Formats: sequence, structure tokens, C-alpha cells
Amino acid sequence: METFFLSAGVVLIALMVPVLYRVVSGPTAIDRIVAVNLIGTKTAVLLIVIGTIFNRVDMYVDFALAYALLNFIGSLAAARYYHKMKQRGMLDPEVETENG
Repeated sequence: METFFLSAGVVLIALMVPVLYRVVSGPTAIDRIVAVNLIGTKTAVLLIVIGTIFNRVDMYVDFALAYALLNFIGSLAAARYYHKMKQRGMLDPEVETENG
């Protein structure tokens, strides 16, 4: 059973690699925010898998919940900041029209 969870963890890490490309090159800031949120969600799941491997799920669930909550709040804050900057016209319009 440990082999299954170990391979699941490796697969989760492998699935984070393509998302890193979107974080770096994402055409818009919203794409980058969503990609970072996706990496945070996969990290929270990975914490649960690690807890299962070490037979300490009770401790790692607490870490995963705290991390997921911080990830969610951080994504909301970044999206709200982006929205306010766009409303005020402080973003470069050439960047927005060039990529999307």
C-alpha cells in the first residue's frame, strides 16, 4: 500500500510541472493566479499523501487544511488586487491586448 501512495505522490509532483509553465508564461495575470492556486491545491493533497505514508494523517491533515486556507485567501487577495488595478487603469493595456 505504501508503494501506491508513493507513486501517487510522484504523479502529483509530475502533474505540477506543466502548471509551472503556465505560472511562468501564462498569457494573463489571471492565468498565473489560477495556476498558482492549482499548485497550492495539489500541494495540500500531497501533504495528505505524505501523512498517509508516515502513518500520521491526523497531523498532516491539519497542515493541509491550514495550507489550503492560506492558498485560498492568497488567491482571493491577488485576484482582488488585480481587479482593482485594472479598474483604476494602472495596468498596461498593451500587455492585455497583446496576449488576449
